[in-house]
Amino acid sequence: MRLGFLAASLCLAVSSLVVVGLAQEPVVEVYKSPTCGCCTVWVAHLEANGLTVKTTDVPDIAAVRARVGVPPALSSCHTAVVDGYVVEGHVPADDLKRLLKERPKIVGLSVPGMPVGSPGMEGPNPQPFDVVAFDEEGSFSRFSSYEP
Repeated sequence: MRLGFLAASLCLAVSSLVVVGLAQEPVVEVYKSPTCGCCTVWVAHLEANGLTVKTTDVPDIAAVRARVGVPPALSSCHTAVVDGYVVEGHVPADDLKRLLKERPKIVGLSVPGMPVGSPGMEGPNPQPFDVVAFDEEGSFSRFSSYEP
């Protein structure tokens, strides 16, 4: 009887740790146009790489960008918010994970425009692209670079 109680207690403790761990996982909140196909493919890329995503279709993505502080020069087709950071455009999942792990003092990351070859924009003739970090002062810096 005592062994059964201990086993049940252990299972409950482990289950609680798993639930707590899942509850603390940041959710990537993506705001996109309801008609954007590449946004949907980018979301699938994030999910395939283990990130939890919630999407919201909005009629005016520019208003979302302005609200969260994306500089116009860094705009793309969708905007996301995760754990206090802004993620604009087709940022690779590995960079998003690195951002959440390193927690630099920036507003967020962007892949400006929609470069072919970035996640969600796969296709022929991929282009090199940079992931750009931006801060509250309006400074930009290279976070990472990709070559086809």
